[in-house]
Amino acid sequence: MADLRIGIDVGGTNTDAVVLDADGRVLAKAKRPTTPQVTDGLRAALDAVLEQVEDRSDVTRVMLGTTHATNAILERRALGRVAVLRLGAPATTAVPPLSDWPDDLREVVSAGEAIVPGGHYVDGREIGPLDLDAVRRFLDGVEADAVAVTGVFSPADDAHERRVAELVAAEYGLPVSVSHEIGSLGLLERENATVLNAALYGVAAHVTDALVTALAERGLSARPYLAQNDGTLMTLEQAARLPVSTIGSGPANSLRGAAYLSGVPDAIVVDVGGTSTDLGVLVGGFPRESAAATEIGGVLTNFRMPDILAIALGGGTVVRPGGLGPDSVGYRIATEALVFGGTTATMTDAAVAAGRVPAGADDWQERLRGDDVLTGAVAVADELVADAVDRMTLGRADRPLVAVGGGAFLLPAEIPGVSRVIRPEHAEVANAVGAAIALASGRVDTILPAGESRTQAIESAKEEARTRAVAAGADPSTVEIVDLLEVPLSYLSEPAVRVHVKAAGPLAR
Repeated sequence: MADLRIGIDVGGTNTDAVVLDADGRVLAKAKRPTTPQVTDGLRAALDAVLEQVEDRSDVTRVMLGTTHATNAILERRALGRVAVLRLGAPATTAVPPLSDWPDDLREVVSAGEAIVPGGHYVDGREIGPLDLDAVRRFLDGVEADAVAVTGVFSPADDAHERRVAELVAAEYGLPVSVSHEIGSLGLLERENATVLNAALYGVAAHVTDALVTALAERGLSARPYLAQNDGTLMTLEQAARLPVSTIGSGPANSLRGAAYLSGVPDAIVVDVGGTSTDLGVLVGGFPRESAAATEIGGVLTNFRMPDILAIALGGGTVVRPGGLGPDSVGYRIATEALVFGGTTATMTDAAVAAGRVPAGADDWQERLRGDDVLTGAVAVADELVADAVDRMTLGRADRPLVAVGGGAFLLPAEIPGVSRVIRPEHAEVANAVGAAIALASGRVDTILPAGESRTQAIESAKEEARTRAVAAGADPSTVEIVDLLEVPLSYLSEPAVRVHVKAAGPLAR
């Protein structure tokens, strides 16, 4: 029996799908327009590649990267009501939970907020004893779909969060989102991410149910996975608990796919879609993570996200006298662009006029050549790309650039600031390839003593990261530590280090 994998990635313009064999070769690929109900586009792309598979029973795994969670937050829809509980009184009462949230999002999500005694100092000492009776009084007075629990410095000591989670599960039967599993240091940003995670439980259930149903309808017994925003995978069970981890999975998939298709582990990646262009950096084959807080729907969070720069430039970007975009015809490009018989000048038309011809547009090159508006648009676009590349390279000009995405033909043959431009085969579906080849991972972000016990504590953190990778679906025999970062915290009375460990490995068969 062949071991086939299907990777699916839902983008803003198109939903892409690929089939890979056991050796990682692309056997089938398809692009279908992303639909308002994104699950419809998912089914269409899945059907398109399944038509090219002789025996569907050969498909053993299906990996999905989706925009469901991101869209739910941006559009303020399908979000659950969350009881927001901070363990940190009296130390953190000056800035209440959700203080910096947009009013409309807070109104949709918050079922009530409270700060109760508990939490820890950075060295692990208790700020005060945990008041479980105060937790009960708060929860008795709210109606919520889930509970978000954030303890002060829980990455250093998660005992209070765990005790509250046990109470909520035993006495209230509600799902609980705990901050030490989601964010790192930085109380408000970690709390925000924890609340968003709790609000997304219903969205996660909808996505997983839709995926399982779609596979069952097509007679597939393949095991499903969801893509995370660090370029790795997680099981549906893990996705149900940590749905916020799927936000940003699309760009991460593109970067992983670019590394796989090009064979280049360290590079700048430019993913050109129909509406926007995403730029990221590959380090050791994985996306470089952002060091800054990430804003999602107007809310600052600090959970891991790839370091992505997005610019309003894509194949469907509208070209007009005096400029281009930021509006795009999106998935309507196949009917609205000039080269496809439409009446709207787009960046695809400008690229054709410049001799950067995509498939199916060869005969339009002579007709559009010499158009001053289109020629000017190409110059503006090239400048936008060069400036964006310069911002991502941080002064290093020795890295190659890997061009992927359906609109990669827009990019010139040479770009300032990079050593060369690589255009790998199957680049137009790199995001789906990235989902299909992704590893399962686990990570630990904690604070450890810097004394003699440091070595043993780091080994324990490594083992915990490996355990989490296995829980995400990795084969225990192949899990490796792929990232280990130590940051001294010299401002403490007792020396300590912040330790970040990431383990990853291929999926268990």
